[in-house]
Amino acid sequence: MAYTEGNLFAQINAPPGRMRYRYDTEDHPDVVEDAGYFNNLDDDLNLQKGDELLAVTWSDTPFEAASTISQVKAFMVTNVIANDAAASAGAVNIAEILISTAGALSSGT
Repeated sequence: MAYTEGNLFAQINAPPGRMRYRYDTEDHPDVVEDAGYFNNLDDDLNLQKGDELLAVTWSDTPFEAASTISQVKAFMVTNVIANDAAASAGAVNIAEILISTAGALSSGT
């Protein structure tokens, strides 16, 4: 799938490259990590190298009553193609920095 507009929210206000975002999606975190998932130009975003992104994967539409969180992964922006004339203009590359699953998040009771 692709980035869903309106599901990415800034969690803290900081200088570029030090922002923290939360992205809620039905997409598997490995799909979110794929090259080209986020694009500053196409998606009207302002992600910068060094920004952190917490991807929260839901079983269905995020925040719906029956939907549950299945995975959470943390990523960091590693590169942004800023040259508007480049073949992949605006492409945002991210790399995983933390992983957790719903089983690890449960209390175990």
